[in-house]
Amino acid sequence: MDVREHLRQGIHRFQTEIYPERREAYLEAVSKPQEPHTLIITCADSRIDPELITQSGPGEIFVTRNIGNLVPPYGEMIGGVSSVIEYAVSALKVKHLVICGHSDCGAMKALLKPESTEKMPTVRRWLRNAEAALSVTREIAAGPDMLFDLTEQNVLMQMTHAKTHPSVAGAMARGELTVGGWVYDIARGDVRIYDDQKNKFESTVGVAV
Repeated sequence: MDVREHLRQGIHRFQTEIYPERREAYLEAVSKPQEPHTLIITCADSRIDPELITQSGPGEIFVTRNIGNLVPPYGEMIGGVSSVIEYAVSALKVKHLVICGHSDCGAMKALLKPESTEKMPTVRRWLRNAEAALSVTREIAAGPDMLFDLTEQNVLMQMTHAKTHPSVAGAMARGELTVGGWVYDIARGDVRIYDDQKNKFESTVGVAV
């Protein structure tokens, strides 16, 4: 099937099956300004669906995606990610900011095998925002655990980067914003959430809410 036709069929299913069931929710969403409670910065990987994972509806979460769920430190690369953070925190007044990494991340694999981005100079430059996480990982892990540990360390590093943004730092100082880290395990459906008191990521599988 042609890709464009596949997309059109998806749109048709949405219009005829999904939208009618949720029509009231969509009408309510456009009847007032959006008020998302959380900003989620996650990977552009096509297997990640933040709304599905969190079971969020229209207007509940503000999402931005990029290769590796990276956040350049403030002033390094002023652009899309920085603008989204500033707008979400300063204008939308989100209460929580999440950096969400995931298993089997191509960006993390590329950091471990830099020759894979030899013909992708833009990607290689972008991934410099995770080089510090790679340095930490090399000190604490080896062998088959490298990818697992790098994924976690990258989330922690991007949380640190996010806190360099003035809007984030100010909101945190006022007690209006918290910053968290997640790692989504695609195969298991698990989301490991960083516990700063225990200094580790903990599974949410089987945890009562």
